Amino acid sequence: MYVSVRDNNIDQALRILKKKMQREGVFREMKNRRVYEKPSEKKARELAESTRRVRKLMRKRLEREGY
Repeated sequence: MYVSVRDNNIDQALRILKKKMQREGVFREMKNRRVYEKPSEKKARELAESTRRVRKLMRKRLEREGY
């Protein structure tokens, strides 16, 4: 990941870096790796995430296309 610092403005560069990391899911990944997750819990979590993703896509499609 690359962030350029312009005019020695470190605060702005840090804000941009934080936004990029948030968008990429780095913070969520760090939080998940703090504790051990059993394989069954991981499978259940991934299934729930997938279901949420699909439902969100279907909602958007329904709003946009009407079916």
